Amino acid sequence: MRGRRDGAKVQVGTEGAGADAAPAAAAAAAAAAAGRDERQGVGRRRLLGALAAAALGAGAVGGAAVRDVLPGGARLRRLLGMTGEDGTVPQVAAGPVRTGTVRSAARGRDVRLVVFDPPGEHGDDLPVCLALHGRDGDAATFTRLGTAQLLAAAVASGTPPFRVVAVDGGAATYWHARTPGDDPMAMLTAELPRWLADRAMPGPTRALGISMGGSGVLQYARARPGELAAVALLSPALFRSWADARTVDAYRDEADWRGHEPLLHLDAVAAVGRTALWCGTEDPFCPAARRLAAAPGVRTSFPRGEHTDGFWRRVLPDAMAALGART
Repeated sequence: MRGRRDGAKVQVGTEGAGADAAPAAAAAAAAAAAGRDERQGVGRRRLLGALAAAALGAGAVGGAAVRDVLPGGARLRRLLGMTGEDGTVPQVAAGPVRTGTVRSAARGRDVRLVVFDPPGEHGDDLPVCLALHGRDGDAATFTRLGTAQLLAAAVASGTPPFRVVAVDGGAATYWHARTPGDDPMAMLTAELPRWLADRAMPGPTRALGISMGGSGVLQYARARPGELAAVALLSPALFRSWADARTVDAYRDEADWRGHEPLLHLDAVAAVGRTALWCGTEDPFCPAARRLAAAPGVRTSFPRGEHTDGFWRRVLPDAMAALGART
């Protein structure tokens, strides 16, 4: 299933620079012709046929080159199945999932708290991984993604066990005090430790962030320097400029963006024990993610993929292994 996207209007950077010009020209000409046919009512079948013919004509250069020069970006690569397979939820017995509601003074409302336990008997001192959801999501996002099963599969394959804790952060807060009376970051730093202690759990030493949650994780690392042993970022919603950020109404103004944009505060990454990053090459946030990848010690993966649940399910097994590692 294709998942929701953040509402960003950030352009993906040019790919395939330096590829052979002949397949590029052939693919471009075929796409242009097919586009005219589509407007005249011939439709998707002839569009795909034209592009397939271009790919066959450029076959001597190799499939990878054709993928890189294919015009039309993510839309055409999606039609041709070139954005990678969607991940699936493992068919395994999951551990307990505990869901409750707590009152957050920092956010001025009740919020949901979801705890994913690994299967089996474990003590209260298991490491805790904080999971931050993306835009228009909530703590239940991680239930829908199959976190309970993904955690169980990771532990069964040898990853040391840990717990995952998710909490509601608001639909478009970008995990900071964007509006008066609603401060998700104060909730995480001042209230979450007490909620975990009430449930006999230690504070988070790992963090997982998806999309908007990736920004939140890096802000959390900055607010709690030295406390995170591992961080996993999936398609982090980062902005290289105020012009990009203002298009999604994520920050009050430029000063708010400058104060909270992780790309402007990369010193926070250095304070994390291990940082791993996954972002699809068809994701509008990929250019910004590549800038984050330049920070020292960040382990990166940029496979084909979009800003979707299917991509996140595909890379979450690797993220779970990275989060659970003890070294």
